Amino acid sequence: MNEAFAKKLGLGANPIGARFWREATPSRPAELNEIVGLVKDTKYHSIRRSAEPIAYLALAQNKDTENTMQVLIRSTLPMDAEEQAIRRTLHDVSSAISFDFAGLQDHIQQSLLPERLLATLSGFFGALAVVLAMTGLYGVMSYTVTERTTEIGIRMALGAQRTNITAMILGKAATLLAAGLVLGAGLSLAVANAAGSLLFGLKPRDPAALAGAALLLAVVTLLASLVPSIRAANVNPIDSLRTE
Repeated sequence: MNEAFAKKLGLGANPIGARFWREATPSRPAELNEIVGLVKDTKYHSIRRSAEPIAYLALAQNKDTENTMQVLIRSTLPMDAEEQAIRRTLHDVSSAISFDFAGLQDHIQQSLLPERLLATLSGFFGALAVVLAMTGLYGVMSYTVTERTTEIGIRMALGAQRTNITAMILGKAATLLAAGLVLGAGLSLAVANAAGSLLFGLKPRDPAALAGAALLLAVVTLLASLVPSIRAANVNPIDSLRTE
């Protein structure tokens, strides 16, 4: 049996030697089975479904077995060569045996196709959001520098250094960043439960993911504010006052 079955029966970590009854059906009486092995849980239908309790019976014991079976073969041969070798071997046993082959990795990739498509689309829209955020921040900071050109000129005429002007512009960007992080974190936590149904093997409220997103947004803000802050630091006080 698998671990899920042992857990369901409450047999602990070592159920070897324990027994359980198989209920009677119209075609067979109740049967007492002894556990002779414990295996890891396996998912057969979907990765999103929890592992089901399963008891594995020998073919000689299972009267309800079908005339088909699935066999997992491990080999270092290429797929084509492996398939030809198996075909020859089975043909030597009996020409009446029918069979087909499928690569396990191909089967897994096919089963993950919806998740891969969703991940690709999410990644694309995430990258698009980063580009839009950088463009928007750059526009806002450029507009701020333009609007405050006279103020910057006066500050520099009164002795402000270029580093002070750069720090002022970056401070404005930091304020926008802090507001965005607070709003973004709040919204992401609010919709975490809804997003959890779309995730597999991931936590919707993952601190590492939130920290990574915050770091990425900080880098984007810095890059978007760098050019406007440099331009503000290079403002000529005489030209800005003359324009005013």
